[in-house]
Amino acid sequence: MRYISTRGQAPALTFEEAMLTGLARDGGLYVPEVIPTLTSDQIAALHGKSYEETAFAVMRPFIGETFTDDEFRQIIARAYAGFNHGARAPMVQLAPGHFLLELFHGPTLAFKDFAMQLIGQMFQAALARRGDRVTIVGATSGDTGSAAIEAFRGLSNVDVFILYPHGRVSDVQRRQMTTPSESNVHALAVDGDFDDCQARLKDMFNDFEFRDGVKLAGVNSINWGRVLAQVVYYFSAAVSLGAPAREVSFTVPTGNFGDIFAGYIAKRMGLPIRDLIVATNQNDILDRCLKGQGYHKTSVHPSISPSMDIQVSSNFERALFDAYGRDGNAVGQLMAELGQGGFDVSQGAMQALQAIYRSGRASEEETSATIATARETMGELLCPHSAVGVKVAQEQRDMAVPMVTLATAHPAKFPDAVEAATGVRPDLPPHMADLFDRPERFTRIDNDLDALKKHIKENLSA
Repeated sequence: MRYISTRGQAPALTFEEAMLTGLARDGGLYVPEVIPTLTSDQIAALHGKSYEETAFAVMRPFIGETFTDDEFRQIIARAYAGFNHGARAPMVQLAPGHFLLELFHGPTLAFKDFAMQLIGQMFQAALARRGDRVTIVGATSGDTGSAAIEAFRGLSNVDVFILYPHGRVSDVQRRQMTTPSESNVHALAVDGDFDDCQARLKDMFNDFEFRDGVKLAGVNSINWGRVLAQVVYYFSAAVSLGAPAREVSFTVPTGNFGDIFAGYIAKRMGLPIRDLIVATNQNDILDRCLKGQGYHKTSVHPSISPSMDIQVSSNFERALFDAYGRDGNAVGQLMAELGQGGFDVSQGAMQALQAIYRSGRASEEETSATIATARETMGELLCPHSAVGVKVAQEQRDMAVPMVTLATAHPAKFPDAVEAATGVRPDLPPHMADLFDRPERFTRIDNDLDALKKHIKENLSA
């Protein structure tokens, strides 16, 4: 199994190399050279399997010789041992034919735990074997950062620096990043928005002297290992609803496009997915693009669903790569145009995208109304991001096909928005009940590449 860059100018790598590298040296994102497929019989055999067994079956074809079967099974077991639900990703029924996939039972109460806990274990195993050490730098709109710090805190082969937009994450998200005491993890509050954090991260990867000097690695969803881990819960959900004998649709609240791209990979692997629906908040660049209006950046408007307050969706580059027939030069040109403000999608590529994805949006008022209605009529407390997904799913679902909406975070991560909509303030689970009593540790820093690089170099472990 080899991995190639979406921009076509970087060497092909093994799974281990692609995982530890993150962003390709030509600025592109790694994707599998060939998508492995599972037969209908192989998918049917997942019925009744544990989440860990499903994860092994789905991911094993992608990892090549990086880990033996026994090593990979042990990595998966360690990754999910800290989840607070035996099913790992349980489903609840909201209405006839409409299901909520709860992805918030991990240690930081968000779907990012499914990928980050696995990535942490894979990094540790690979680096220990190599006798090597890396510096992980990540950018977050809230959930990725807390999941990364939780996954890598205290690990011996890794230093972690997480960039988050100062004042633009929820208090729970911030404290999950700033209260761990381990010396190898660092929270950096950047004066800017998420797109600024993500841009500085990419600047660091494109500064090869700095990148090589600190052995830079990435765990944002630019890292293929992150996307791969998220493919698994599409299989677990669809199989529980009758796949492969029955088609299933998914609605995914998304800002950076990684979670729904994982659904696309599941579909390419043979999972019978009817519709993949992108749900955006008021920062609706993905919805506008998929409706044929081009990909043109506007200002980021802070919302009650802050993890989706994004204008540059990194993983959309992977979708464009396939839509343009895997033409790396074409993708490189589009990304250059994005640097100048945006681009239009060719007619053929747009047809390819619209054959796979549909989309919708939810305003702030519609999001709050959905949270309130779900509480009143379904008995469910939804986080604002999950509410965006439910609203769009209700509008667009085909009643003849089961719809699964991804619940990406626990409502207690966004208590102010939930309380404003319902009058109910959701409690944090017991393992996090003292979160607001823990001392915080973070550094506020300018949105400046040189300042960030200097801080990182000065704070690396000896």
